[in-house]
Amino acid sequence: MNVLLSVAVPVTHSPGKSAAHRSELRQAKRIVVKLGSAVVTRGDECGLALGRLASIVEQVAVLQNQGREMMIVTSGAVAFGRQRLRHEILLSQSVRQALHSGQNQLKEMSLPVLEARACAAAGQSGLMALYEAMFTQYSTCTAQILVTNLDFHDEQKRRNLNSTLHELLRMNIVPIINTNDAVVPPPVPNSDLQGVNVIHIKDNDSLAARLAVEMKADLLIALSDVEGLYDSPPGTDDAKLIDIFYPGDQQSIRYGSKSKVGIGGMEAKVKSALWALQGGTSVVIANGTDPKVTGHVITDIVEGKKVGTFFSEVKPAGPTVEQQTEMARQAGRTLATLHPDERGEIICRLADLLTEKKDEILSANKRDMETAASSGRLSQPLLARLSLSTSKLNSLAIGLRQIAVSSRDSVGQVLRRTRVANNLELEQITVPIGVLLVIFESRPDCLPQVSALAIASGNALLLKGGKEAANTNRILHQLTQEALSIHGVKDAIQLVSTREEVEDLCRLDKMIDLIIPRGSSQLVRDIQRAAKGIPVLGHSEGICHVYIDSEACIEKAIDIIKDSKCDYPAACNAMETLLLHRDLLRTPLFDQIIDMLRVEQVKIHAGPRFASYLTFSPSEVKSLRTEYGDLECCIEVVDSMQDAVDHIHKYGSSHTDVIVTDNENTAEQFMQQVDSACVFWNASSRFADGYRFGLGAEVGISTARIHARGPVGLEGLLTTKWVLRGEGHTVAEFSEAGSMKYLHENIPVPQRFPS
Repeated sequence: MNVLLSVAVPVTHSPGKSAAHRSELRQAKRIVVKLGSAVVTRGDECGLALGRLASIVEQVAVLQNQGREMMIVTSGAVAFGRQRLRHEILLSQSVRQALHSGQNQLKEMSLPVLEARACAAAGQSGLMALYEAMFTQYSTCTAQILVTNLDFHDEQKRRNLNSTLHELLRMNIVPIINTNDAVVPPPVPNSDLQGVNVIHIKDNDSLAARLAVEMKADLLIALSDVEGLYDSPPGTDDAKLIDIFYPGDQQSIRYGSKSKVGIGGMEAKVKSALWALQGGTSVVIANGTDPKVTGHVITDIVEGKKVGTFFSEVKPAGPTVEQQTEMARQAGRTLATLHPDERGEIICRLADLLTEKKDEILSANKRDMETAASSGRLSQPLLARLSLSTSKLNSLAIGLRQIAVSSRDSVGQVLRRTRVANNLELEQITVPIGVLLVIFESRPDCLPQVSALAIASGNALLLKGGKEAANTNRILHQLTQEALSIHGVKDAIQLVSTREEVEDLCRLDKMIDLIIPRGSSQLVRDIQRAAKGIPVLGHSEGICHVYIDSEACIEKAIDIIKDSKCDYPAACNAMETLLLHRDLLRTPLFDQIIDMLRVEQVKIHAGPRFASYLTFSPSEVKSLRTEYGDLECCIEVVDSMQDAVDHIHKYGSSHTDVIVTDNENTAEQFMQQVDSACVFWNASSRFADGYRFGLGAEVGISTARIHARGPVGLEGLLTTKWVLRGEGHTVAEFSEAGSMKYLHENIPVPQRFPS
């Protein structure tokens, strides 16, 4: 398409304000979707990509039905017409050849070169009919608008076009706009598009930008055949996708060749986008051809997700999260090469700073507490997590020094050494995982704990804390970087303070190696769903059971139940279901358990079997898979230890489960059979904690079966690599059976943790 006119920003238009951040795109009311030729056209350039088009139409219809005003600027008439004309010409030629020359000469038929304007004339009506049929499936009406240069050049025509579009939008109709390609002049070079002060309407990119500004649209989505804007031509080894593009950055971009089916190219898209941005319209350039994202690319952009390249006039003061991650990785590699004593010194320095700077820390925490209390958004348990005190800081410092000691036996430890031949030794050694992303809620004390574990294990760390602890997290991160500076690795730990959504962080699969969520079960579930190709270490639920056996001691049972449920009911290791052996019903032990729970104001829910034993029972539980996270619990009756095990396997979350009994045999069977990360005998479920396990701290509790399980401390943040040392062995020799000819001799390795 080629409208040849240079049009300046209209004087009558008062530019709006474009979005400063992606999250603001959710408020976009009027949206222009530009479909490039590569998006609409099939790979063979003849005909339309119907599947892609159908998914795009569905997304536009969904947004339209949400009350947004949608407009489409589309290509495709030429491709649709070319397909139609080729078919007609081929059919006509085949008939003539059959009549005059016989069937054998059909093989020599060749199609003439079809002129684009003729193709557009033949294809425009069919293209529109297709759109109309697709939108009808969603009870959405469409209207066709064909424009030429005069419609923008002539003031009266421009006002008429503007009035028509506004009337269509008022009637909840989707205008589908294209140039009248049947009458436009031939294409002109891209150089006709000069800067952002003057825009030439010469392709669909410039038309979409001109239309978006003219109609005061909130958002322009330009769909192409690339992910977005790259700093160098896509496909080159060092090409990186630009998440946010700012005016003035275009000098740092090297453009590649344009699409073979379009006439705009990326340079035209960028210039058009910047022009629209200057006019007050937000712009996103994204991929509309990738089968993995086509079905939700438009709705993802409107939801503020990190898709494509977002154009913004507001440049943040600090680095982007991608830059922070890269900085952390580079510094983390240096951190991993430090001597263990040097990493220990960093952690000890951080422990000292927690006590030396306690007044600054507590002052920042007080501001967070006051803000949280006044907002009323945090429950009492979450407020308790947010609060810091002198005693908490002292305990933190003690835990950090424990981690510093254990850091001496972390990175670079030889786990296995094998001599595979003379002068050829193979070693398996511990190494850091890489870049960790830890997302945590409310608890600012998590920051120094996790930081110390990352330092000890030589891992780079990205921290994303909750807004409610912003002031406390900021000062604690500053102290962490101050400690790291003593050995020149300040950037190894980064605090994400930008407005990045958690889901956006979970998309950085090429930059982050492991995600560790610290917070509610809902947070963990959300992250597990959002993570794309990044392992997540954690547990989605903490449905912990305490089973009271028929041979349980009364005093032990009362103490363990009370501590497991009432010490910290919001914790993931708190008891949620109490299993009672049926022989305990109507016994003094049963009465004492119920009395204790009532005194502690624990709301009781009855399991189905427990309810059947009672004349007047508490409310029957809705589900035996409930994590209450409060002073509530379920009580259920079982016939035996084996029934308790079966119940735990059916309704539990493989977190922590407890048996209370004086029968050692029964206890051993229970601990052997229950398949949970932590299984205890005559101990509170609250012992499932890295600090209580002597790990110094934990990054979380994992219920996964691989990598790490239970409270995860320093060792859970390490992986291994194999190192082969040899003299002159450059080729591995194999026997006919496929195994190496070399004999394997295991070499003893000193105990890593001597008893």
